[in-house]
Amino acid sequence: MKHLLQAAVAVFLTTSAAMAHDYKVGPITVMHPKAFETAKTAKVGGGYMTLENTSDTADTLLEVRVAKIPRVELHLTETDENGVARMTKQDGIPIPAGETVTLKPGGLHVMFMGLDGNPFKVGDKVDATLVFETAGELDITFDIEARSAKDHGTMNHSDHKDAD
Repeated sequence: MKHLLQAAVAVFLTTSAAMAHDYKVGPITVMHPKAFETAKTAKVGGGYMTLENTSDTADTLLEVRVAKIPRVELHLTETDENGVARMTKQDGIPIPAGETVTLKPGGLHVMFMGLDGNPFKVGDKVDATLVFETAGELDITFDIEARSAKDHGTMNHSDHKDAD
């Protein structure tokens, strides 16, 4: 019984911590921004989060700024009928009125470029500023987490080189 109670408390604390990792600016809520640990030789890493727009007006995530990372872009990974995944830079990520958009592996994501020799390690934090077209700017923190089997999308960023 003692172990069951300890497990329940651990689940509660983990869930509470995840819920506390939300940010809000105007009608936009940013939920659980995270990135995964990277290999020591990785030049890039991906960032993920959920964006909820409770407004009756659409908004757009225009930019992610990170002082300690040379280049940050918004990307979309799409897989064609032959199973070939391609990543394309996005000028923004629309967040329709009353809808939720999830940035995740194998789809929309933040691309951190220029990690050369500074890999993401579990427990690290990456401070960033999100820039929305209407809601304005919002300071957030990406938590660096361990990658699990369910987190693998169709694109592996560990061997990508920065584009010039």
